[in-house]
Amino acid sequence: MSGGSSRTRLRGWIGPHSCSRNLFKSTGLQRKRARRSTASRHGERRIVDRQDRTLGQGFIARERPRALDVEEMLAAALKRAGRSGFDDRSFFQPLQRLVASCNAESDLNGLGLNAVKFEIRRSLHNLLEFERREREDPAVLTRPIERPIFITGMPRSGSTFLHRLLVRDPAVAAPLSWRLVHPHPSSAGWLGEGLNRARVQAQFYLMRLLAPELNSLHEVAAGEPEECTDITAQVFQSLRYDSVYRVPSYQSWLQRHGHREAYRFHKRFLQHLDAQAPGRRWILKSPDHVFALDDILTVYPDAHWVFIHRDPVAVLASVARLTEVLRRPFAHSVDLAEIGQQVCASWLDGAQRMMRAAAASTSILHLHYREIVADPQKAAARLFRHGGHASSADAGPRMRKWLGNRSNRAHRQRRYDLARFGLDPQTLRAQFKPYTDAFGIELEWPPKARGARN
Repeated sequence: MSGGSSRTRLRGWIGPHSCSRNLFKSTGLQRKRARRSTASRHGERRIVDRQDRTLGQGFIARERPRALDVEEMLAAALKRAGRSGFDDRSFFQPLQRLVASCNAESDLNGLGLNAVKFEIRRSLHNLLEFERREREDPAVLTRPIERPIFITGMPRSGSTFLHRLLVRDPAVAAPLSWRLVHPHPSSAGWLGEGLNRARVQAQFYLMRLLAPELNSLHEVAAGEPEECTDITAQVFQSLRYDSVYRVPSYQSWLQRHGHREAYRFHKRFLQHLDAQAPGRRWILKSPDHVFALDDILTVYPDAHWVFIHRDPVAVLASVARLTEVLRRPFAHSVDLAEIGQQVCASWLDGAQRMMRAAAASTSILHLHYREIVADPQKAAARLFRHGGHASSADAGPRMRKWLGNRSNRAHRQRRYDLARFGLDPQTLRAQFKPYTDAFGIELEWPPKARGARN
């Protein structure tokens, strides 16, 4: 669900026509409009009021906590687990980078500081549990994750919808949202499993109270598959953090550091899940995979790739709006023009990476947003053939039943104002022309009277 990264990712190839220059025509005026519009101010007031009501109801401590302290959180996690230390300390540096960036740059409010602390504590607990179980059963780390299928590409392009359709096949495995939080079986058996799933769904409900527009931008549900950035976040090396918090120095460090360690943990995570329900084919999805293609191939050399394409001009305002919606409950303020710049820079880079990958390999399946919308089962069949996946006999009927539920297919068309984020559609069209030409992408901007699915 990444909103994008800093402009440093692009310095090697964009040149003088980068997002930070030509894309921002009349920058001062656009920023004033973006920050000072009456509607925006009213929206911010409603968010603050909703947070105050939620805090007042006792969901989250009202006191502003102290700055995040890495050593304090590590000590608390070890004490809770009855341990004296971590076997694998490779996550220490990423965690320190993340916390330093959150403390110095994110402008977190009290809710945001508590949210970051909660997420870090949960990840540390999971890491210690991984180590405990691996001591008891070292063979889990020898489990093969064979020929996984990675779905990536332009965001807001139907990948979530397609991924949820694919997992109707019982022979397909994917990381479900609640399993990303609770990857191991509960000691309380099926009752504990049900409670864990309910807790995750309750957390999603709380997030919807704080950010009501989230579900229309990226619907989340405990029992549905979610993006792999939630796995790599557990070793604090994930592009997801930049979508939820303003962390430019962390993002810059992660670009330099690379993603190989993160995807080694990603495989380790899947091995633990696979041990609980073996014999299925892993299908994994995230637009952010496109920023780690080489590192993923190092960890998964037999991976199959699927790129999904859509007109960037039609989706970048939606990506920027999603970033705004995710950040706003946790920060004192958000800079819409900065978000627009980050989103543009990130996906210009992503488009360039897809072009390079396609030029270097003919084994990538290219799907387009329109064909997924027009005939989802046909798109699923193409993906299965590409990956050499033998779907189960129940796959077709289950997919048709799921598609027959109108709530799974029908999404209201939503248009977001590019200018609100300091973006100009004509400049975007020129910037992304090499990408749209290379893949023969249907241009959707200016808007047409058609439905949209994200």
